[in-house]
Amino acid sequence: MAVRGSRLLLGGVRLYNAKPLKLQLKGIYRPDPADPRTPAWHLTPEYEAKLFGRHGQASGVDPTRLWPSPEKLQEMEAEQKAWYPSLKEMQQSLDAKESEAEALQRQKDDLIAAKMAKMPQMIEDWQRGKRQRKIKEQHEKERRRLLLAEAREQYGYHLDHHSPEFQEMVVEREKVKRMEQKEEKKRMRGILAKKAMESKILASSPDSKEEMAEQKDT
Repeated sequence: MAVRGSRLLLGGVRLYNAKPLKLQLKGIYRPDPADPRTPAWHLTPEYEAKLFGRHGQASGVDPTRLWPSPEKLQEMEAEQKAWYPSLKEMQQSLDAKESEAEALQRQKDDLIAAKMAKMPQMIEDWQRGKRQRKIKEQHEKERRRLLLAEAREQYGYHLDHHSPEFQEMVVEREKVKRMEQKEEKKRMRGILAKKAMESKILASSPDSKEEMAEQKDT
């Protein structure tokens, strides 16, 4: 009853372990190139190498065909050199990288040393420039103060230094200043020319030297 009940629960199927089928393959499988059902990868040298490795000479594969062609061998050697360099090449590559890193480090050290050597001079130049800018600002403030005082005296009231009247007065003063500087340069050129002429006369004639000395005494 228990066995019958278990069969009913399983839908009337009897439980048992079936024996595996025995392989009925005879001989060694060899792919047929003429058969369109033959997979393409069965016709590759890799598959022939697999057959020869499994069955040896019984596979019917010519082992000389498994050796790569000269072109393929060169390609394999180039690939091996690119991806698997020799110990000597690896050592040379490491030495070159270390030499390059040392050269870069020396350049950095030299640059830092040069900048450190220039640092006191750079600080001094910066301080000098700062002092000059401060002096220039003070001169500009004093110049503006004098111009404002002059404008107040001229117009009778205080002017803003951004006003058109003040700017016009500044332009006029700059024009007058340039004229004065031009006249001063002209006067200095005249003095220098006169001195050069006197030196030329003194060098050319001793009598002229005595006459000029007498003129100075008188």
